[in-house]
Amino acid sequence: MRLVILGGPGSGKSTQARQLCRHLGIVEISSGNILRRAIASQTDLGRKAQPYVEKGELVPDEILIEFMRQRLLQPDTAKGWVLEGYPRTAFQAEELDFLLEDLNQQLDWAIYLTVPESVMMTRSVERSQNYAKDSTTSAKSRLDDHPEIVPRRIELFYERTVPILEYYDYRQKLLTINGDQPPEQVQQNILHKLELDD
Repeated sequence: MRLVILGGPGSGKSTQARQLCRHLGIVEISSGNILRRAIASQTDLGRKAQPYVEKGELVPDEILIEFMRQRLLQPDTAKGWVLEGYPRTAFQAEELDFLLEDLNQQLDWAIYLTVPESVMMTRSVERSQNYAKDSTTSAKSRLDDHPEIVPRRIELFYERTVPILEYYDYRQKLLTINGDQPPEQVQQNILHKLELDD
């Protein structure tokens, strides 16, 4: 199964992506992790992406699409995957479809975790404070979770991600899930909509 998981900062995308991958025995592809690793190891693409990540801005489409192409060509993606943090714009969603066509793959569903703005804000700030307390996490690796960047990330989410919902809805690939409930409940709702619950 090939899934995209959508939602604003702090909507629980990572948690749900991880659990889905465990449940389905497929690989999680997190654009955030790919970017952080590329920046930390200063690859060509990492260096290009770094200035945008540091400002909390979206990395340009052509850079991200290249990251995705490289990742989806790796052998561990053959059985399926959950994409988390990508696509973030309607253009990226369309580009992803073209890329999948090239790779003879097809997206099954886009899962949208809907969460009120106030909850996004609280969860994101709490998460950044937890990272700050955890001395094993280098400050550089979580640049996008700094409290002062959170409002900008939420604003970008509304500006750019909402048209994706229309894109997937039009293609009849959108599942909307209430993300403002306990993670186990969110997971059950997702599995139910995917018709995977026992």
